[in-house]
Amino acid sequence: MPSAPKVTNVEPLPASEAKWIEFQKISWSDQEGKGRIWEAAARKTRGQSGVDAVAISTIIRHPSRPPSTIIILQYRPPVDAICVEFPAGLIDAKETPSEASVRELHEETGYKGKLTYISPTIVSDPGMITANMQLATVEVNLKEGDKEPEQALEDGEYIERVIVPLDELFQRLEKYSEEGKRVDARLWHWAAGLHFAKTML
Repeated sequence: MPSAPKVTNVEPLPASEAKWIEFQKISWSDQEGKGRIWEAAARKTRGQSGVDAVAISTIIRHPSRPPSTIIILQYRPPVDAICVEFPAGLIDAKETPSEASVRELHEETGYKGKLTYISPTIVSDPGMITANMQLATVEVNLKEGDKEPEQALEDGEYIERVIVPLDELFQRLEKYSEEGKRVDARLWHWAAGLHFAKTML
């Protein structure tokens, strides 16, 4: 039986050893012309598209079940917790965000679908990192009797997929948080938008 993941040590990372990220010292001029310095982290893997990653909001349609979405659970060492997230991943060097969204959804969840929307390039934590992404919507249409597909995970990937009816998503994320899991901000904001649109407008 697999053991529970955990952080065993934390130490400074020399720049010469960093494979995925680097620190940047950004010199800039403010609105009064005053020179300033900003510290940031940056990905080292950005390809031709100019976009680092995609996250995928999935809409599953089934003849006899309510519209649902797919979320994933995976351990993230920086927060030392199981995180609740959209399926997501980095964009390969010569890949478009649209291509990456369909590929990543299949790899992480096993499902194949049709891309129906992809967002402009957006940022998650612009005060700290240069990372950007696009949010894709992929529609999956199922028939009665369709079996749950097999994930196509890479070695070392441990991802649990969860199918959640859209009407239950907000409450499910609240429950995960109460259990000590960490909910990704993009997923939370998406779910909260759906919830607030139904309850507050």
